[in-house]
Amino acid sequence: MLTYGLIAFASVFASGLIILLIKIPRNSMKLLLAFSGAFLFAMSLLHLVPELYTNGGAQVGIWILVGFMIQLLLEFVSQGIEHGHVHHGDHGHHHNHHAAKVPIGVVIGLCLHSFLEGMPLGVNTSTDEVFTPFLTGIVLHNIPVAIAFMGLLLHNGNSKMKSILWLIVFAVMTPLGMLAAYFAGTQLTGSLEPYFNIVTGIVVGIFLHISTTILFETSENHRFNAVKFITILVGIATAWLVTQTV
Repeated sequence: MLTYGLIAFASVFASGLIILLIKIPRNSMKLLLAFSGAFLFAMSLLHLVPELYTNGGAQVGIWILVGFMIQLLLEFVSQGIEHGHVHHGDHGHHHNHHAAKVPIGVVIGLCLHSFLEGMPLGVNTSTDEVFTPFLTGIVLHNIPVAIAFMGLLLHNGNSKMKSILWLIVFAVMTPLGMLAAYFAGTQLTGSLEPYFNIVTGIVVGIFLHISTTILFETSENHRFNAVKFITILVGIATAWLVTQTV
């Protein structure tokens, strides 16, 4: 479990720091989002959903819907940053260090989202694999999210140090979700395995909402874009390859 937590933390922290070193073009960011969205969607359908229905029966569909709706509610406070949205112009933010502002709604929504993502990893600690499909999905999903979050903080006029500190807060949320689920299981109920399908179903619902939103939004005015289409195919193929190792 420690390995999972370190990988989840490092994926967010390292990705967020990238924006301090290089400027990522908008088109490149869109392609990265398209890849991560396709990977999440394909991984959910190829591995997570079939596994859930096999282990938990038809009732897991209820928890997938619950997760879908939870993500819908979280986006009211996070402004959709989970799928790479950074609304710079919506609130008139400028690079003004005397009026630096931390978007608390975004931070709360993003941290809750990340916390929930970590819980299934804390429940299911029986596997010896380092990169499970679930963890791989979280890592690939968090790369563009961390970049967008760090970009928003800097755009709002926050200093590099302050932005890094908030990035760390975001980065520890997934490991904290893992720890919370693990200790709740071992200290309160003896085991959380009976609740694994519920927790995972909720997170799969979150994944499906995020991934479908990304895929719907990758097309400019619904026009066909060959590069984005190929990127999506690569994301799907990568998910298929990863699931074949399970």
